[in-house]
Amino acid sequence: MRILKKLLVRIILLIVAAGILCGSVVAVLGYLMYRDALKEQSLEDKVAEVQADPSYTPLADLPEIYLDAVVAVEDHRFEQHCGIDIIAIARAAWNNIKSLSLREGGSTITQQLAKTLYFTQERSFIRKAAEVFVAFRLEQTYSKDEILELYVYSIYFGDGYYCVRDASAGYIGKEPADMTDDEATLLAGIPNAPSVYSLTANPDLAAQRQQYVLQQMVKYGYLGEEEPAAILQNRSCRRRSR
Repeated sequence: MRILKKLLVRIILLIVAAGILCGSVVAVLGYLMYRDALKEQSLEDKVAEVQADPSYTPLADLPEIYLDAVVAVEDHRFEQHCGIDIIAIARAAWNNIKSLSLREGGSTITQQLAKTLYFTQERSFIRKAAEVFVAFRLEQTYSKDEILELYVYSIYFGDGYYCVRDASAGYIGKEPADMTDDEATLLAGIPNAPSVYSLTANPDLAAQRQQYVLQQMVKYGYLGEEEPAAILQNRSCRRRSR
């Protein structure tokens, strides 16, 4: 029995040591990828390039409910974390271990912005590590408002719309500032899976996603319990009046 216990302890220690070694290698390779990306174009130059685009939209031109919806559904601890969300990462890691895949990333808004600015959609641990280094750099260099502003410019909404201004104009025919609460919360749900929730391809699925967005907004205190029904009711009233 003692021999079995010693063997089990040794196996566990070997697994832990292997995990630490693999993690260290991934971290080093991720840092090298991050360093090479910033050598090619500095973060400041990359951000300046983004902000110079005619479609770039300041936060002041976006409805507050839209911004609240994005944070609630994408990264509800956005204001508290320093670029990564340890709780979300642990949950995603556990789910990935159970499924033996990289289906879940646990990415924060800052990490998603880092990926959009510098990396491809390829799923790998090394790219994920590089993304974390860029996320830390973003948080050190820019305010939360600046990061959120860059994020809503950089996300894809399907149908060739690569920022909130283009999506609002293309799907709704309005400037972002003119969106109703219904339109703003509907648009906030699309980037999670643009091909699935595209308003032209799958309006019913987009509406289902909007209901989830509204539930998250209630859950995290952005809306009262009765407000989602009123938002959806206003949409129904407008449709009947057409």
